[in-house]
Amino acid sequence: MALYEHVFLARQDLAQAQVDALAEIATKIVEDGKGKVVKTESWGLRGLAYRIAKNRKAHYVLLQIDAPAGVVAELERQTGINEDIIRYMTVRVDELEAGPSAMMRRGEREGRRGDRPDRGDRGDRGDRGDRGDRGDRPRRDRDDRDAA
Repeated sequence: MALYEHVFLARQDLAQAQVDALAEIATKIVEDGKGKVVKTESWGLRGLAYRIAKNRKAHYVLLQIDAPAGVVAELERQTGINEDIIRYMTVRVDELEAGPSAMMRRGEREGRRGDRPDRGDRGDRGDRGDRGDRGDRPRRDRDDRDAA
């Protein structure tokens, strides 16, 4: 059997329980066709690069599948019919990625950034002195800036 990664985007107004139900429906379709869903990842509600069907955000879900091509065709057919799914993509892969996907690792990496120490109160920086590289420039009045 071939290995696939199937990602679908569900509408932003769905609850997480409804998104999980969509993933279960997809899993059932694959298992009914003698395939196997190796891993399911929910990437959560994320912003879209552009609006899709009046949605600015979507719930992202990844399914890693080990199934024959006919099962994947049926999964794509059912996914296309479902009104709650606004986009999907299925890609055949040589091997399934072990461990968390790149999107899940990205979230862990961003979490570590928050562990940096706080810069704290910088206090009064005082007079920074002459900024020699700027030269002597005349100050513009507020009215001049508004007119420009």
